Amino acid sequence: MSESQEDTWGIAHIYSSFNNTLITITDQTGAETIAKSSGGTVVKQNRDEASPYAAMQMAEVVAEEVKAAGLDGLHIRVRGPGGNDNKSPGPGAQATIRALARAGIEIGRIEDVTPIPHDGTRAPKNKRI
Repeated sequence: MSESQEDTWGIAHIYSSFNNTLITITDQTGAETIAKSSGGTVVKQNRDEASPYAAMQMAEVVAEEVKAAGLDGLHIRVRGPGGNDNKSPGPGAQATIRALARAGIEIGRIEDVTPIPHDGTRAPKNKRI
């Protein structure tokens, strides 16, 4: 690739909870969706939707679509459940990033965009055992 040719980048929005993983690839502005996938499209059992295996399968499918769209690299935005829920992303987040990198897509910035409330709604009460 020559220096004069401009690289085209996209944004990979990865939402990873403990029930599912969603991958959406958009253009630089975030307005146009290039590819999207969820755990339910690659595995049969609901319990496997959030697994690292499902995330890797999804990333491989999405990587093909990204290459077909002519994108050279991706900036990654990882999002966990957030709010009053668990702030940490699920098991599929790391597996997705690793699989995208392994598929030959250049990875740019990785940022956490989990929503954090600034004293929003009241947290649920403790459940006694």
